[in-house]
Amino acid sequence: MELTAKERQQVEQQVEQLLSGQGSEVSLCDVGLELSKPAVLRKNVTYIVCGVVFNDQEEVLMVQEAKQDCYKQWYLPAGRVEVGESLEEALRREVKEEAGFDCQPITLLLIQEQGPQWIRFVFLARITGGSMKTLTAADQESLQASWWDRQASLPLRGRDILRLIEHGLRYHRNPWHPVTLPLDMSCRHVVQRILLVFVGADKQIWVLVVRAPAPHLPTAAALRTHAVTWASNMVVQEALPSSYYDHDVNTLGLISLQHNGRQHGKTDGVCLNTLVALVPDRAQRDEDGLQVEWPAAVTPPPVENTRYVWMEVQEPALKERLLQETQNPSLFPIQSLY
Repeated sequence: MELTAKERQQVEQQVEQLLSGQGSEVSLCDVGLELSKPAVLRKNVTYIVCGVVFNDQEEVLMVQEAKQDCYKQWYLPAGRVEVGESLEEALRREVKEEAGFDCQPITLLLIQEQGPQWIRFVFLARITGGSMKTLTAADQESLQASWWDRQASLPLRGRDILRLIEHGLRYHRNPWHPVTLPLDMSCRHVVQRILLVFVGADKQIWVLVVRAPAPHLPTAAALRTHAVTWASNMVVQEALPSSYYDHDVNTLGLISLQHNGRQHGKTDGVCLNTLVALVPDRAQRDEDGLQVEWPAAVTPPPVENTRYVWMEVQEPALKERLLQETQNPSLFPIQSLY
């Protein structure tokens, strides 16, 4: 049974709200909650903030490590989020402690994760005050800070930061997604709110919707044994079990991020609002095992679970926006390090 016209309008409004960067409170979780525990910072989840900061010469701010296992090696300003901190507060503190500068976050650049237990939030930021930390101010946080032109030889703590610097430089030169900072909304678990779309051969576009208690976009809890984005696969497996292995579940990027963190153990979770495309695997095999190119599907695969329904997007501007985002996403990425 399809949604009523009123229900369709309500869901389209939810999608428009999400795409405009507003987010919405997580009031329920549709999938995986029984396999997930509430997020408790420093107990079962670790959040890392990392700052990418450039000067007018496009040199990047680096800090020299004081820790024994990476002594005198260089890295981006980074560290763990402390209990009761927002992600932006944690970033400002880490940059101040390690580099001596006051900073203002500009946008999230990238999220990296190893399941819900370890997530790194990478920000582009600008200097607003303070002064460069020198060796005379060395402490347990860092030895000193310096600008790096990315050409001079520098002993790095890890080459993983080169990708982060490249992301930051690309956005610094030519912003390719809207400014995106964490939304101050509480969440108890690490969850993914999924805007799951299917694009038909004739450019119609459908969104997967959970029917009850009122039609809404599905939310799924992240599992410790999988990447955070595996939550999308769980939703597809539950809604379309027969079609799951004939389709790719493609995470196109993050629309927004919700986090509060002020009440330890109660609001330590995050909600990742994610655009996901269900794409037919057209290179399938016939009964003889030979590869066959299947024609593009006109309609989405049938829903087999009565909890779910496909909703065809009717509103012209929203349809055009979703088609554009599936073809050329202007969203910031999430990267699994599994």
